[in-house]
Amino acid sequence: MAPQTTSLRAALAYAGNLFSQLQVPLGGGRSDSDNAPSRLPSSVFGHTNPADNSNNFPAAGITPYDPLSGAPTCPIDSPVSCNNKTSTEDSCCFVNPGGRLLLTQFWDEETHVGGAEEDWTLHGLWPDLCDGSFDQFCGMAPKFNNITEVLEHYDQSELVEYMNRYWVAKYGTNDHLWAHEYNKHGTCVNTLAPSCYGDAYKPGMEVVDYFARAFGLFRTLDTYRALQRAGIEPDPRATHPLAKIQAALEDFSGSRVILKCGGARHDLLHEAWYVYFVQGSLQSGEFVPARDSFHGDKGNCAKNVRYLPKRSK
Repeated sequence: MAPQTTSLRAALAYAGNLFSQLQVPLGGGRSDSDNAPSRLPSSVFGHTNPADNSNNFPAAGITPYDPLSGAPTCPIDSPVSCNNKTSTEDSCCFVNPGGRLLLTQFWDEETHVGGAEEDWTLHGLWPDLCDGSFDQFCGMAPKFNNITEVLEHYDQSELVEYMNRYWVAKYGTNDHLWAHEYNKHGTCVNTLAPSCYGDAYKPGMEVVDYFARAFGLFRTLDTYRALQRAGIEPDPRATHPLAKIQAALEDFSGSRVILKCGGARHDLLHEAWYVYFVQGSLQSGEFVPARDSFHGDKGNCAKNVRYLPKRSK
């Protein structure tokens, strides 16, 4: 069933702890004929009222996840990225060297197509190096420029519909943005290499895994709702202590959050970057909230910032 146009808060289910939602696989089994990931089950994008569960707030913890594709299942005691001194650069069960994953979101200036006033949108999932620097366009995984075509080939049209609402380009097409994000960042994830899929590999499986994992994590991180719970809502005149915003989002997610701001005085709240490690592979591993300080973890915001309402197009 095609999703209805609604806000992110209403569209995404809040059934118990948000982190536990990722125990529902974003793809059931695989087709006997081609090992392709199955269609996203409707329960993943169930429409429920978050008010029904208003007292259940996300807690820090590791996020279980079932693999989408033919990628190998990793041992339960797989090392956590950036927390293991053993040389495992070639392992398909250890994200390395880009083991610090940043789930990045935008507070857009304008209401995007199909969205609502309270929607933050997805920017990307970035595998930064453990010291906070980063590689890009790595080639560990193949490049793809036809993301929609690949996802639809693997019967992921519902995922594409949701990405068109919550992973949107300010300029150009959404497909161009997704290709840019994948080719710049996804190709730097070593566990997405074709060799990690073994004989089950078919081109594009890694694309499904990357986008479904990124969107699956994004759907647990409702930045608007987290700030609202702290009494912080878009307002054309109000200013808010940056420290209060930081604390609200870090308490909400359990992870380190890096905030970015625009404007001449860097006082317009614009981006939130949630920081994670991964235990196991990107495909089948668990996101572990990262709370440590590292090179590159500093935001650029002023001490007091504004959180402006969106402008209608």
